[in-house]
Amino acid sequence: MELRQLEYFVAVAEERNFTRAAERVHISQSGVSAQIRQLERELDAELFDRSARTVTLTVAGKAALEHARAALAAAGAVGQAVGEVTDLIRGRLTVGMVIGCTLTPLFDALAAFHEAHPGVEISLLEDSSDRLVEGVRTGTVDLALVGAAAATPDGLDALTIISERLVAAVPAGHPLAERRRVTLRDLIAHPIVCMPPGTGLRAVFDQACAAQNLQSAIALQASAADAIADLAARGLGVAVLSGSMAARYRDRLTARTIDDVETPALLALVWRSTHNPSVRELLVHSRRAFADLPGLRQ
Repeated sequence: MELRQLEYFVAVAEERNFTRAAERVHISQSGVSAQIRQLERELDAELFDRSARTVTLTVAGKAALEHARAALAAAGAVGQAVGEVTDLIRGRLTVGMVIGCTLTPLFDALAAFHEAHPGVEISLLEDSSDRLVEGVRTGTVDLALVGAAAATPDGLDALTIISERLVAAVPAGHPLAERRRVTLRDLIAHPIVCMPPGTGLRAVFDQACAAQNLQSAIALQASAADAIADLAARGLGVAVLSGSMAARYRDRLTARTIDDVETPALLALVWRSTHNPSVRELLVHSRRAFADLPGLRQ
């Protein structure tokens, strides 16, 4: 049994697809399949059910997965321990970023980290906040920039970057633009343009509607604030954004804080452990990069 076989096994288990797993580990699909078959022969058990389009773990595969992850983590820790002693950090660092994020300080932090520690291979993964949080919990993502509602995820360490209330943003001439106060009930009388489920901003909005037993009409969804603003500016719906997001479009949209939605939408860095020296170092650079943003909680 070899570490690379375990790496390929974990990749297929997480991607649920041999082709995507092969792309992830940078070898051919046939190479991944051959190594998995060899591993199955050594274990005398099939690890995957290949009968459907989506590859799924067998009972034996499920039993092996966490041990395979632990073995890979232990092997990586050997190099990290030696690197710490010799003042040289090596290995891999997987960083997650919520889809549609436009905060460039994260990129500044990654660039500064790369310059200081060129021996670390950095991977950047875009996904929904919910999936990224789950990745941090399982150890497939080392650190992630995610959205959340009111509080950061339980059981994880966090650095809140932004904490803001929701606003409704509309073009000139829209009925809500003439109001000084806008409530959630006022808002849902119109079509809504909002971020998709799995994002912190959408979680705040959905929870607020549920708390008041209101049904909202989500006309359009987009992951990027620019797209949401463009759709609202064209009269296709009321944009639901955070305050700082809406401020970027004040030339086209009028923003009104939603009075009765007091729960803030958060943007935060989350991680599970700082035993990994790469995570500790990236956090140092991230704190510096985000230091000038309003709302940062150290």
